[in-house]
Amino acid sequence: MNHYKSASEQLAQLQSGETTSVELVQQHLGRIEAVDGNVNAFLEVCSDSALQQAEEIDRQRAAGEKVGRLAGIPIAIKDNICVEGWKASCASKMLENFTSVYDSHVIEKLKAAGAVLVGRTNLDEFAMGSSCENSAFQQTNNPWDLERAPGGSSGGSAAAVAAGMVPLALGSDTGGSIRQPASFCGVVGMKPTYGRVSRYGLVAFASSLDQIGPFARNVADAALLLESVWGHDRRDSTSVDVPTSSLSDQLEEPLKGLKIGIVPEHFSNGLDDEVRDKTEQAIESYRSQGATIQEVELPYAKYGVAAYYIIAPSEASSNLSRYDGIHYGHRASSDGNMSLADLYEASRGEGFGPEVKRRIMLGAYALSSGYYDAYYLKALKVRRLIAEDYQKAFQDVDVILSPTSPTPAFKLGELVDDPLKMYLNDIYTIGANLAGIPGISISAGQTASGLPVGVQLLAPAFEEAKLFRAARMYESANSESRLTPAM
Repeated sequence: MNHYKSASEQLAQLQSGETTSVELVQQHLGRIEAVDGNVNAFLEVCSDSALQQAEEIDRQRAAGEKVGRLAGIPIAIKDNICVEGWKASCASKMLENFTSVYDSHVIEKLKAAGAVLVGRTNLDEFAMGSSCENSAFQQTNNPWDLERAPGGSSGGSAAAVAAGMVPLALGSDTGGSIRQPASFCGVVGMKPTYGRVSRYGLVAFASSLDQIGPFARNVADAALLLESVWGHDRRDSTSVDVPTSSLSDQLEEPLKGLKIGIVPEHFSNGLDDEVRDKTEQAIESYRSQGATIQEVELPYAKYGVAAYYIIAPSEASSNLSRYDGIHYGHRASSDGNMSLADLYEASRGEGFGPEVKRRIMLGAYALSSGYYDAYYLKALKVRRLIAEDYQKAFQDVDVILSPTSPTPAFKLGELVDDPLKMYLNDIYTIGANLAGIPGISISAGQTASGLPVGVQLLAPAFEEAKLFRAARMYESANSESRLTPAM
């Protein structure tokens, strides 16, 4: 079996009878067993339940029953998305023993579509990080170079798709946590418009920024997965009830008169030379297909990192306050003489890792009396200005193109002692979260040393169809977007 076949190709094999879902799942479980000892993408592989799901799909097909659009396709799930009966640890000791008693909205949709859930993937603890090194349980390695980071926080999902362990995976994106690992691992990763996909059953990090989105080997598969999980959900008050049209049906229609915006500041100091070259080559590829390239201004974008690292930690400090060992989460051992306050402190001290503690302290400080106006409120005002920047820019262009990350995958351990440098990995991605707009990272080739490089496209809110069509235009004209690691 070619483990790098797309989900669409595997669906065609299932529908033609060339293979069965059980055979397909067995092959992918075999692949996981063969390579995940080096990659460490999965926190848990649920082989028995996956094979049971696959058997049921095969039975339905054999009986001529109607099956869902992902029937029989293996998929991996980031470990901050609730699946009934599965642990949802968020890669944290705080939730190490938490088992979900319900399905999140996206899991309900996947099960209805017939997807086969094969396991939980690793992440930075509570989705806080850009390298997958903040997990309390294991470090995920990049399949292209095992000494390098797969990106984060959804590094496990990205690595699982890149290494051919699954054709599809779900991640979550709060400041670039789908797009940056997609760039590092050479796969497609997409963040939908805020409100497009229900957050019901997603363990909250920063509620006004979090979105669930797809990983895939190509643009068509990412569109297929997004179509399978999006839609209004009354259980999420931020879910927006807007019509959804088929992405897949429009995908092969090039955008006539496509206008692409370029922000000059995106190509200034700090951008790796090879990433710059690949991004410029992508721009030329679009130009050769008839697209118009023009400069646009995002004057407040330079404040994005500062605003994000006030807003996101503030929301995190509030969301994670429930984990105190009494209401939820890990409880420290006590001899019975410990006060309630001491028990809270001991439980949170043992349960949370260093990066989570750092962000809780940052957020609690920004929200504290006397500093709220100076930090949090000001950051919200900056966020409004950044969103308006994008609205103005999209009056002149259809999409905005930039690098996804300023560098290719960095070495594991290289940035762990420098949080500021780690945070700057998000410099091109956090704008989409602050503005609530959709973004996608597609592979734009490799560096001289063989590391993937991604480029990012952004589109106006709820214009995912335009975003996917623009991404597909690049992919269809560039074979380097379909490279796979040698492992």
